[in-house]
Amino acid sequence: MNWDQFEKEQPIAARLLKNSLVHHRIAHAYLFEGERGTGKKAGSLLLAASLFCEETGQDMLPCGECGNCRRIKSGNHPDVHLVEPDGLSIKIDQIRSLRTEFSKSGMESKRKLYIIIDAEKMTVQAANSLLKFLEEPHSETTAVLVTEQPQQLLPTIISRCQSVPFYPLRPEIFAQKLVEAGMSQGKTALLAALTNDLQEAVRLNEDDWFAQARKIVLKLYEVLNNPLYAMTSLQTDWMGHFKEKAQHDLGLSLLLYIYIDILNIQLGKDRQLVYPDLRQTLEKDALQTSMNRLSKQMTAILEAKRKLHANMNPQLLMEQLVLNLQGGPSFV
Repeated sequence: MNWDQFEKEQPIAARLLKNSLVHHRIAHAYLFEGERGTGKKAGSLLLAASLFCEETGQDMLPCGECGNCRRIKSGNHPDVHLVEPDGLSIKIDQIRSLRTEFSKSGMESKRKLYIIIDAEKMTVQAANSLLKFLEEPHSETTAVLVTEQPQQLLPTIISRCQSVPFYPLRPEIFAQKLVEAGMSQGKTALLAALTNDLQEAVRLNEDDWFAQARKIVLKLYEVLNNPLYAMTSLQTDWMGHFKEKAQHDLGLSLLLYIYIDILNIQLGKDRQLVYPDLRQTLEKDALQTSMNRLSKQMTAILEAKRKLHANMNPQLLMEQLVLNLQGGPSFV
């Protein structure tokens, strides 16, 4: 990642960090917080490159080509340390080792930087050990704590860090990243709607179960106006394919985006349909239903998702949902 890309994907985080760099007001500790896939680790390495680059100018942009930049990118810089969970947690010995390492002088400069990935996974002992480290900051030492769940960190640790929020990527930006990763244009909008994590999107794209799930959802939508076929499709296809709560939830999301596409067509916002391959059919359906009806159908799906997470029986839940959706647009 470079600064141009960082500013495009995470403008708020990029502005906060660039201001710190340009004005030489680097905090002794940062908390990079946000959902998985929002570029927190890449951002922390970009910050490291900006601090250690041999060719950086007044704008503090790293060159990406000098020895320090290349070693940071490959994980081999002696004064940049990355700590990640050992198994399911970050253990006290890992933090002790880090503190011992940082008690020494820098190998090549006075500056040192350490990055703790999944900081919320520190054990209680490790967190307390880190807290002591943060309470006695060295002027040339910078910490970056990366987390998806800041609420699981000690409040005393959070209070000693400057928060840098990372927000979900805009769907159109994430869709472009998927295209760059080699996915077909027709699939990117749906995957970008379902996840903000590149690895998760790649997994779904290559998952035969997911491809079949999409077909089952579209088939259910197609036969909704025929009560007999709808219930048959529900029993034989949906309930046979969607087994776990998370799978049912994904199926409901796939169904919801059909109605969102129809609504966007009615509103003239159809440039980024989640189901672009169904445009012709969805445009016809958009002419055959009212916004009020669409609103009720989307509300019914959202209510079904809520009941699912409240542990309602999935089969009963889906039967009720089908009854609520019937009478809406269909593939005819």
